[in-house]
Amino acid sequence: MFKQIKMKKITIAIDGFSSCGKSTMAKRLAAQLGYVYVDTGAMYRAVTLYALQQGFIDNDAFDKQALVEALPQVLVSFTSDGGVLLNNTRVDELIRGVQVSAWVSEVSSIKEVRQQMVQLQRGMGQNKGVVMDGRDIGTVVFPDAELKVFVTADAKVRAQRRYDEWQAKGVEVNFEEVLKNVQERDYLDQHRAESPLVQAADAVVLDNSFMSREEQQDWLMQQVNNVCKE
Repeated sequence: MFKQIKMKKITIAIDGFSSCGKSTMAKRLAAQLGYVYVDTGAMYRAVTLYALQQGFIDNDAFDKQALVEALPQVLVSFTSDGGVLLNNTRVDELIRGVQVSAWVSEVSSIKEVRQQMVQLQRGMGQNKGVVMDGRDIGTVVFPDAELKVFVTADAKVRAQRRYDEWQAKGVEVNFEEVLKNVQERDYLDQHRAESPLVQAADAVVLDNSFMSREEQQDWLMQQVNNVCKE
């Protein structure tokens, strides 16, 4: 059980590569600080799930225009316990599936999708006291965030984490395919035209390739304390 720490409220932006454990560390940090936690990656995954459910994505074909036209009908929100809702239906497990993981970078590269999600994200964090993780939080969503963290880790380490996660859920996957997916997502995230994944100039870097969760949380709290002392 985390002890809630009283200090001035700030905005904390955590960006970085896929499978770095950003969501877990951000959620734990928010709980420790008594802040609101927003998993923006889950929002893009929910939109991707919607595209798959509607048949906009079929095998290797993706009707991007159909998704753009349907965006007014896509509502992504969160429950009080952090669950993800897609048009008022909880989809926590569905958005973590293999198909969603394979297409989420493609979906999140669409300008209209990002614009809609960024608008929602800014609304969620307008009162500060928020920890938000994603790909462009410190560069696009909250460029004035008091604390920006950029998380990275070796691609093979990240692939192993994702592989273990799916194996634990009983999903049969091949490690080499998982690694390929991680590397492809890295490339797409860094090279998309709309809000590519880049490290903000004033972000602090966390390479957690060989860190325990406890070590990561201690490191994050030190960064928070450093900012709040300024």
